[in-house]
Amino acid sequence: MSDAAPRLRAVEAFPVEHEGRKCVALRDPAGYTAAIVLLHGALLDIVSLFDGEHTVADIQAAAMRRHGELIERRQIEEIAEALDQHGFLDSPGFAERRAAVDERFLTSPTRPATHAGTAYATDAGELRAMIDAFFVLPQGPGPIDGHGITRPEVRAVIAPHIDFHRGGPAYAWAYRDLAERSEADLFVIFGTCHTGMAHPFALTRKDYASPFGDVPVDRDFVQALSARARQDCFGSELAHRVEHSIEFQAVFLRYLYADRRKIQIVPILTSFAHEAMLRGRRPDDDPRVPRFLEAVAETIAASGRRVVLVAGADLAHVGPRFGDPEPVSAPELTRIEREDRAMLEPVAAGDAQAFFESVARDGDRRRICGYSPIYALLRTIGGATGGVKRYGQWPDPNGVVSFASMVFE
Repeated sequence: MSDAAPRLRAVEAFPVEHEGRKCVALRDPAGYTAAIVLLHGALLDIVSLFDGEHTVADIQAAAMRRHGELIERRQIEEIAEALDQHGFLDSPGFAERRAAVDERFLTSPTRPATHAGTAYATDAGELRAMIDAFFVLPQGPGPIDGHGITRPEVRAVIAPHIDFHRGGPAYAWAYRDLAERSEADLFVIFGTCHTGMAHPFALTRKDYASPFGDVPVDRDFVQALSARARQDCFGSELAHRVEHSIEFQAVFLRYLYADRRKIQIVPILTSFAHEAMLRGRRPDDDPRVPRFLEAVAETIAASGRRVVLVAGADLAHVGPRFGDPEPVSAPELTRIEREDRAMLEPVAAGDAQAFFESVARDGDRRRICGYSPIYALLRTIGGATGGVKRYGQWPDPNGVVSFASMVFE
């Protein structure tokens, strides 16, 4: 390794406190490794130089300048080897790991329930009891009225994609209306791709596995949509492998309808609104965006199905966990809610462009995680109006996440 320049992959780094010591944690949002690495002190200094430019000798020299002591070459090599073993380095070993993981996903007939056992229970009975409780907790909407469909019917919902244990009752606020006021049997789900994609949209034909049983994909709809969209709709399909924003909606829908009716979904991952904002453009300036969303609307119309649109979308992400210098104070929480609610006004009015501009106006200072799926839902549904059923925050000072449940008629 004498001439090697180790390169850390593009992984997530965020501050944590462990056993009273401030550290930086590394995590792979792409899910090629489940390991989390904690770095502090000299170890953090060393790994910060794993940029593909600094050789081991360069790193030794930098450590000498910073700390006045020589770190043995073998120590640095062992750190690099350990990170490589766990899938954190951009290396031939990682390329083999990634190829094997990708191949397993692409050849699987289903999209595995990736977050079962961590974000929610793998046992169907335990999971059902957990979701049942979301409706009857003090923050919940109350139990579902099982006395038949009432009017007007729900056309679309925005639900969170925060972990169930943090935002479960907010899911219930969106999905109770859906259960009580919809006869839909097909759900087009727009989800956020947290790791970004090479394409603005990603489809998959794979059924979504869940502890309640597989949630089947309408493959005929997917095929018709792909043909109408006239673009590569499967080039970023691998993004579905570990992305939770659609998985959590699929689990909740299967919970709602397991004993009531057969349903299908059309899972669509999205990643275009932030890209447009950063270029100083509008989403529709990329012709692939309006073409795809118009194709969704046309395919819904041609299907003859009862269809509801779903956006799995969180809102603000603020605090050191997301790159801000200071923890979030109580006054800051109030400001976040005020700005979130102002942003949701054009959403409730069904105005996709005004929503996009409300986020872009300050350069997305609050890091709105549902930027693309909310825009996609509004652009597709065309003129429906909605209302906020529940607004919430997970107020960890190191990483506040806000979310809302909205229902459109």
